[in-house]
Amino acid sequence: MKVAFSLARRGLGNVWPNPAVGCIIVKNGRIVGRGWTQPGGRPHAEAMALKQAGKKAAGSTAYVNLEPCNHTGKSPPCTEALIEAGIEEIYGSLLDPDPRVSGTGFERLKKAELQVNIGLLSETAREINEGFFLRINEGRPFLTFKTATTIDGKIATKNGESNGITGKEARSFTHLLRSTHDATLVGIGTALADNPDLTSRLPGVDNKRRPRIILDRGLRLPLDSRLVMSAKEAPVWLITRNDHPPSKLQIYKDLYIDLILMPPGDTGQSDIVSAMQQLGSRGLTRILVEGGNHVASSLFAADLIDQLVWFRAPKILGNGALSAIGNLNIDKLSEMPIFVRQLSTNIGKDFLEILSRSR
Repeated sequence: MKVAFSLARRGLGNVWPNPAVGCIIVKNGRIVGRGWTQPGGRPHAEAMALKQAGKKAAGSTAYVNLEPCNHTGKSPPCTEALIEAGIEEIYGSLLDPDPRVSGTGFERLKKAELQVNIGLLSETAREINEGFFLRINEGRPFLTFKTATTIDGKIATKNGESNGITGKEARSFTHLLRSTHDATLVGIGTALADNPDLTSRLPGVDNKRRPRIILDRGLRLPLDSRLVMSAKEAPVWLITRNDHPPSKLQIYKDLYIDLILMPPGDTGQSDIVSAMQQLGSRGLTRILVEGGNHVASSLFAADLIDQLVWFRAPKILGNGALSAIGNLNIDKLSEMPIFVRQLSTNIGKDFLEILSRSR
């Protein structure tokens, strides 16, 4: 199953709105087929593994991290493919979280007299597809907040200078993070200050399905920014108010910007929660947040951050510099968001911590 997990992780950032699934076919103690969900969600992992196994699949055992599908969509159900291939036993980590189909895949396999084992290494399997589970159960994607600061938690000088706080190794890791998330999100402040392109520059990474999302209530994104100028090649989604003049909105549409229109609202937590629900409804399961102080405080205040990736450089900026997270209006220690450290390591001359939200 651990091999299936490693295969499943290859799909992270590429398979939304589908889950990342890995499958191996084992016969006489040897792996005869392996597969993972392909970009865009098709073909499924089981189909890829069965294709590789060929006739060797007959009488074998399948390992898969999520319940095989049992409905006909763009391709036949994976359950039928497993049955027709002659699989005798299957180990599955988790039921499909969608209540409309949950359990039906395993039940179909049982009716076909396969030996079905459910629950193997389920906790790890859940972690891999936590974003998919969140989208199904809560209607929103999994959010990873990435920041790069000095050891006193500052992201920029009082004049806004921020480039070069952390080293090239941290920047390279950021491109890896982007490649394993469905989309990258920033606020308009970051877009104006840094003029980023937000693509992953790793070799072989396809950015054509990876939206770059900007929270821009005031519709201030410059028309000559890197994001706007590259929107035809890689998608840009702009979240803004729905009360802007139609003519102004049309300008962005004509430049290939996909607008997500929200009610004016109260600029508070309800806005950011609604925005995340909108992104979930579009199928996104994992978003990397690279926003600055304001976006960070909004997401933390709404308790929407699920994972922290924090780079710290051995440098100090002191009082007056810009902090990574703004005011959360916390009056009691009991109100603090609490995170659990998953990884601590050196990365170049900097330090990296990865933490998950304790709920």
